[in-house]
Amino acid sequence: MTPFPDPPGFADWEATVPASFKRDTIWRTPAYRFGLWLGDLVKADANVLRADRNSRNDADQLLRAVGSISSNLSEGYSRSTGPERARYYDYALASARESRDWYFKARDVLGIERMEHRIEILDRIIRILTAIVPREREDKSHRRRRKDRDNRPPRTDLDR
Repeated sequence: MTPFPDPPGFADWEATVPASFKRDTIWRTPAYRFGLWLGDLVKADANVLRADRNSRNDADQLLRAVGSISSNLSEGYSRSTGPERARYYDYALASARESRDWYFKARDVLGIERMEHRIEILDRIIRILTAIVPREREDKSHRRRRKDRDNRPPRTDLDR
């Protein structure tokens, strides 16, 4: 067992992800998988926030912040140099921190348990990206595509 088990509910969600997503090499990136999962979870959270008149604007901010995490990781993953990837991964990191902030502000409406669950996911993403961004900034080489890369299993937090 890894020292970083998947957050509760992740395995059930992952079983619903289409095979086409899992075949893409970005799927090996834990921060991307968690960001995509959170992008699904935030929709229900936004509905709860919209039901509270005072939290409607927060719902939209939260949706945008969470949605940009996996989107920026996706875009960055497709860049050919480390500094280019680092720029987008940095955007994803900023969005993860912003999302954590919005979830904390929404705790009274969403409930402490839900807020803590979402922040646990965001903390995982933040830890991963905090380790990856400096490494990518230093990597000046172009990414090499190798056949064996496409056949590797998904990475775990221990692979960082």
